Amino acid sequence: MKTLISVDMEGISGIVHSSETNPERYDYQRGRELMTAEANAVIAGVLDAEPTADVLVADAHGTFRNLLPERLDRRARLVRGKPRALNMLAGLDEETDAALFVGYHVRAGEGPGVLAHTMNGEILDVRVAGRSLGETGLNTAMAGHLGVPVVLLSGDGAACAEMADLVPGTVTVAVKEALGMAAAVTLHPEEARDRLRRAAADAVTRRTEIPPLALTGPLDVEVDLAGPHTIDLATLIPGVSRAAGARTVAFTAPDYATAYRLILLLAQLATIRPA
Repeated sequence: MKTLISVDMEGISGIVHSSETNPERYDYQRGRELMTAEANAVIAGVLDAEPTADVLVADAHGTFRNLLPERLDRRARLVRGKPRALNMLAGLDEETDAALFVGYHVRAGEGPGVLAHTMNGEILDVRVAGRSLGETGLNTAMAGHLGVPVVLLSGDGAACAEMADLVPGTVTVAVKEALGMAAAVTLHPEEARDRLRRAAADAVTRRTEIPPLALTGPLDVEVDLAGPHTIDLATLIPGVSRAAGARTVAFTAPDYATAYRLILLLAQLATIRPA
C-alpha cells in the first residue's frame, strides 16, 4: 500500500496566528514542532493499520521546508522544498492508494476559519465549473484526477465541513473550532494527536469505500485576484483572458490536471510585485 500525507500548518492544533506559521516571526519554531508531531501521529496511524505501507509525507506549507526532518517518524519519507510538480501533493501518482490531508484550512472568504485563505492572500476565489474551491477542493480534485481518494482531513471545524461537502465519506478530525481569523478553541495537542492516530488507521482501512473526487473536462475556470498587476500578467498566458468584473480572469482547460497547473501558475504570478 502507498499513501501520501500532505501536511499544511494553519490547521494544526494549537495554532491560531501567523506568528506561528511564518518563518520570519517569533513563534514559528513552536509551530514547526506542533506540525511535525501531528504528521507523526498520522504516520503512526497509517502504519498501525497497514504495517508494510509505503508512507510519503509532503511538506505543504509556505516554503515547503517546515517539518523537522530529524523529528519525523523514520518509517516515512519526506518531500520538501519547491518548486516541484503537484505542489502540495508532490509524490502523488496513479499508484497511490490513499491521500491524507493534515493541518488544512478553509478557503478564502469562508468561515469563521483559522487563517483562512486560498494558496496566498492574493487569490480571492477559484471557481471550477462554477464551484468555489480552496486548497482542499483543488487538491482533492487533483488526487481524484489520478484516481486517488482523500481518506482523511484534519483542521478546524470549518475545514472539516468543507471536506464533508466535497466528499461526504472522508474521515475528518476537527482539532479546533474557529472563533475568528486568529482565534479558536483548540484541543490539547496530545489529545489531537491521539485522535489523529486513531482516525488515520480507520481512514486507510476504509479507503476502498471513499470515492475519488473526479472533475471531467473540459472545465471552465475563473480566478479572482486581489492585484490588478496580476491580472495584467495572467493575460499574457495563452488562453487566459479578463472576465466580467475587474478582478477576474478566466480560461477553459481540457482536463483537470491542466486546470490545476494553470491555477498554480496564477498563484505564483500573484506573488510578483510591480517594479
